Order: sequence, then structure tokens, then C-alpha cells
Amino acid sequence: MTSAAQAGRVLPRVIERVDEGTDLRGLLERDRAEIRRWLADDGAVLLRGFDVGGVDGLDRVVRTVSGSPPLTYAERSSPRSTIKGRVYTSTDYPAGEEIFLHNENSYQSVWPRTLYFYCIEPPTGQGATPLADIREVYSRIDASVREEFERRRWMVVRNFHEDFGTSWRDTFGTTDRGAVAAYCRERDIEVEWRGTDALRTRARRDAVHVHPVSGERVWFNHATFFHITTRDVDVAEGLLEVFGEDELPSNTYYGDGGRIPDDVVAHLRDCYRASSVRYDWQRDDVLVVDNMLAAHGREPFTGPRKIAVAMAEPSA
Repeated sequence: MTSAAQAGRVLPRVIERVDEGTDLRGLLERDRAEIRRWLADDGAVLLRGFDVGGVDGLDRVVRTVSGSPPLTYAERSSPRSTIKGRVYTSTDYPAGEEIFLHNENSYQSVWPRTLYFYCIEPPTGQGATPLADIREVYSRIDASVREEFERRRWMVVRNFHEDFGTSWRDTFGTTDRGAVAAYCRERDIEVEWRGTDALRTRARRDAVHVHPVSGERVWFNHATFFHITTRDVDVAEGLLEVFGEDELPSNTYYGDGGRIPDDVVAHLRDCYRASSVRYDWQRDDVLVVDNMLAAHGREPFTGPRKIAVAMAEPSA
């Protein structure tokens, strides 16, 4: 197995301002090609010490580095708030909860290729956004486990209950059932309306993808993140007690509907954690992530952590 360090990769690669007169926008315009190369090689680039210019400045960073405007956050799986335009808060989960490593929207048929995280207010304790090179995750996974997923794929089942969690209206951005059905039909999502206002969806996706630039095989999926055993033990037990397995807000299976053994998911979690790195946020940090090379998560934290997020460059 070749680790990220052995391959000469740095996660994240840090570009730090050394001259107070350096203008971030000018630097990005001048060195954009090199920054894009580092992003494709290493998976993430951290811009540190620059005067970003707030949320409007983040929007300019996105447009300069990606060459296109930020994307709308669609088919939501977690609560977020809009800060301005297409810049959002990071996931609005309680401060005491960990958010496990994942690749943004890898459960969708189209996902953002590039992510931008901007530190408006750093936490006082923990609260890092750990990263994991998913090429390394792929190499750490037992070959038989990889082969099983490549053969059977994986499936996410989501149950939208009337009075619990994110509603289907918020997830799909509409109150029109017909619009939901059309959206899902275009994206290979099965729809099953249940009761008066409940919805169940099923989406089958590939677990392993090929990076469109490097041609490398990457472990790009939400199979671990959405699995009930990845939740906090008390939370998982509470959800199972209330809903039972069939009605869980989200859970994952093999693509043919077969149950993924708990020990397999535990092995996958171990591979993510063994591949992860962390650093502490500083005010005005901007982290640029190749979403098909690096997974990200969130540590529990104390203090007024505020991280803005933008997404760009749809995969198709």
C-alpha cells in the first residue's frame, strides 16, 4: 500500500501569505494553474493568512479558482442555512456531535467536483475539518470488501417522515410531488409515497469511481456515512427503537438490497480514520477540496465555530 505521504502528497497543501501586501485575488489569478495542479495532486489546498473579504470574498475565490459560480445545494441530506447567495453554513449539527468523513453528495447522480470552506469564526476547542485521501482509503480496504461493493454497488434508503428530520420539501426544494417525482426519475432515484405525507426513496450508486483527471480509482460513496452503525451509539439505538430498521431516516445496503454486515462497515470506518489528517482552523482560512480525492468530516467543538461552505463544478 502506498500512503499519501509515501506518494509525496500533502493534505492539505498550505499556501500562506508571507507579504502583507499580497492580494488574494491577484495571487489566485496569477497562480491558478499551479493551484489547480496541487489540488489535483494532493486533494486539498489551504489558503492561510489572507484578507478574504468575508462571504463576498469567498464567492470571488470560487469564481476565480473554479472559473464558474457556486452551485445551489440540492437534494439535501443535512440541515444547512443560507448565509448569502449560494454560500451556506456547514452542517447545522449540535456542537457535541462528530460528523463522520464523507465526500459531498456522493449519493447523488451529479455531485460538486470542488468544495470551498471558509473560516469566519474558529472554535475555541477542537472543531477541525479532518480530511482523508480516498485513494488511500481505497488502498486500505480489504480487496474482498472492495470487490463485493464493486460487484453489488451500494444503495441508500431514505425515509422522510412527516414530523421528524429534514422534510422532503426542504430536501427537494419544492412542495410539488410531481416535481419531486420528475427530479428523482431523471436521477435514477426510486420514489415511494407512504401514508398522507411520508416519502421513501432508494438510490443505487457505484462505490468505486475513476477520477476524471488522474484516472485513479477512488472510494467515493456514502455507504459508511449513512449506515446506522456509524451514528453515535445512543442515537442509533434511539432511532432503531422509534422507527425500526425499515423506517430509519437513512441507512445503506448493498445495491441489490442485501444487508451490509456491521463488521464490514466497522472495517470501512477504520480505513477512513487511519487515512485522516487534521489541523486547527484559523480565522479567514479558505480550504479548497477536490471532492473526488478527499473526504471531509467535523470534530465536536466548543466555542462559536462558524464555517461557510460553497460548492462548484458539477460532475456532469
